[in-house]
Amino acid sequence: MAYETPPYETLLVETADAVTLIRLNRPQALNALNSQLLSELSAALDVAEADDAVRCLVLTGSDRAFAAGADIKEMSDKSYAQMFRENFFGAAADRITRFRKPIVAAVAGYALGGGCELAMMCDFIIAADNAKFGQPEINLGVAPGIGGTQRLTRFVGKSKAMDMILTARMMDALEAERSGLVSRVVPLAELMTTAMEAARKIAAQSPLAVMMNKELVEAAYETPLTQGVKLERRLFHSLFAFDDQKEGMAAFIEKRPAKFTGT
Repeated sequence: MAYETPPYETLLVETADAVTLIRLNRPQALNALNSQLLSELSAALDVAEADDAVRCLVLTGSDRAFAAGADIKEMSDKSYAQMFRENFFGAAADRITRFRKPIVAAVAGYALGGGCELAMMCDFIIAADNAKFGQPEINLGVAPGIGGTQRLTRFVGKSKAMDMILTARMMDALEAERSGLVSRVVPLAELMTTAMEAARKIAAQSPLAVMMNKELVEAAYETPLTQGVKLERRLFHSLFAFDDQKEGMAAFIEKRPAKFTGT
């Protein structure tokens, strides 16, 4: 893999085999999220979304920390008026959730506070066996501010979310898998291999079908069942307008690998 340009100060970005790998790179702060990192992440997402050759994205940190929270030093002296006027972290969070291509989070070490929220904004999480998740904002006299109270509750249920948010306890990787927060747990040494294999498998599918399937699963969290099923039916029908549907079904009948073109 070759590093892309322009260079980023808080990210390492590389692309190969239709997959962009973004590695958070603030090692001195355990990848704590600040405005610069989130701004650069938004810019990297803009590049990846505009590039038709990129079909999936993997977001990761280091073996020690995916992201150990938000940068407290940046926030500590701000007033309510400043936070509200700046829509602090809001624009970057909205950009991540608008990203149409799949994002796989590969999480090792600490994913706390904003780090846990960032992982939950991805489409699914593959965790190393040393991963720890938590929303410890209560220890600072505040609340999660990038979706933690909402997404964690939807993923693990009210009781467990309330426990974690009010006591600030961390959830290890095995509990996170049992609770539905992560899709699978693998040994730390296998994390990136597993995440990249999953991303390459996604990248080999029809990009149109992938984006529509992502949209449908996301809609399931916010749409009543009857409307959700109706949306699913309409998008299912619409996929028959694309060449990739014809290629996929022909390849199945002919017992050969499909060659999807994104048309």
